[in-house]
Amino acid sequence: MKYYLGIDLGSTTTKAIALDEHQNVLGRGITNSRSDYDVACQVSLGEALTNTKFSLISTELERAGAGNVDVLLEKIELAFRKHQYLHQLEVLRDHLHRSRERTTDIEIPAEAVDWITRQMASEATLLFAEGASRKSDFFRDLAGSRYLHLSEEVSTEMGTSYDRIVGLFDRAILSVEKDPKASGSFDENISAALEESTDLPTMVGVAVAAANSQELEQISSVGTGYGRARLPFDEAQIRSEILCHGLGAHSMFPGTRTVLDIGGQDTKAIQVDDRGIVTSFQMNDRCAAGCGRYLGYIADEMNIGVHELGAIASQSKRPARINSTCTVFAGAELRERLSLGEKREDILAGLHRAIILRAMSLLARSGGISNQFTFTGGVAKNPEAVKALNRLTLENYGELKLNISDDSIYTGAKGAALFALRDAQRRSA
Repeated sequence: MKYYLGIDLGSTTTKAIALDEHQNVLGRGITNSRSDYDVACQVSLGEALTNTKFSLISTELERAGAGNVDVLLEKIELAFRKHQYLHQLEVLRDHLHRSRERTTDIEIPAEAVDWITRQMASEATLLFAEGASRKSDFFRDLAGSRYLHLSEEVSTEMGTSYDRIVGLFDRAILSVEKDPKASGSFDENISAALEESTDLPTMVGVAVAAANSQELEQISSVGTGYGRARLPFDEAQIRSEILCHGLGAHSMFPGTRTVLDIGGQDTKAIQVDDRGIVTSFQMNDRCAAGCGRYLGYIADEMNIGVHELGAIASQSKRPARINSTCTVFAGAELRERLSLGEKREDILAGLHRAIILRAMSLLARSGGISNQFTFTGGVAKNPEAVKALNRLTLENYGELKLNISDDSIYTGAKGAALFALRDAQRRSA
């Protein structure tokens, strides 16, 4: 099966989209961005191809007449993800020991590392059980939260330094993230998943074999994103974020005329025509103020997850008035407001409104908001940001259709994949 690849190397996450020749999405992949951009690309591509394999398995099950395809697919994918996690955990354990042996942290008993990783491995089945809630699908986040909790236990029981045990993880996780093979191969993980899933009907194994026999052939690729200059792509395979987000948003919602993208490091206001071609834009890329990274910094200051910010802010009864969204001063201002008795939900509600106000200024300079209006990027998943955007749009432009896709974070990658497809079609014409 031929596919066309788009990769969006953002400041916080790297996304990949694989399209077929009919512009259908075959697979999606996402990973944490890292200093080694080659690895980030490899990992996101690997995830996109894994996702493609599961799409093919689904097709094979439907072809076989399975009446509960979604249920069967969820069971086998959860088992697959569990073994992927266990594989990464083994690699993490090895790097924890190497880090311990290379430094003065040899004072930390080897038994402490082994106990923590054994406990984490024993929890994998519950972590990937049907209906289980996971705050993140990134290994760093999943493993990190449990490692920190278990480190408290082991430091107390063995009389070792909690800070030094945590320091081991901080060093080791970087090595795990730089290893594109850390999660194991698709064949390894799917075989292990099938072997343990004895309650699945025989047709699942047949569908897996049929899907796995299909060779995936990359025809063309295009890269974009905040870090596009460091992508391991030829110059001819690079497109600007503006062009890719404009085309990607148009492909998701053909009626799109205005696009707002709030990413990790920048905010983009884009105007497109009826073909998805950019007609004007404004971009704030001088600092992370009012972007996803700023929200991440606020979450760290409050010791909560980024995904919790919107939910907490929605509880506000009296949003605080925030005039600055400067990341440099955010921590100090936040601590001062809390010390003065302001509620955190009111502060967060005010911060969300301030972020959207900055975005509205960019939109105005780009040409305003025209129907239809599409919101993309990771911040589009934040319910409080969406609420603030809806309110301010209504106040300033009247009632418009606001589009937000479940795949909003992949908008740039999809636009890049569409450019890759067009390039291939142009070469073959």
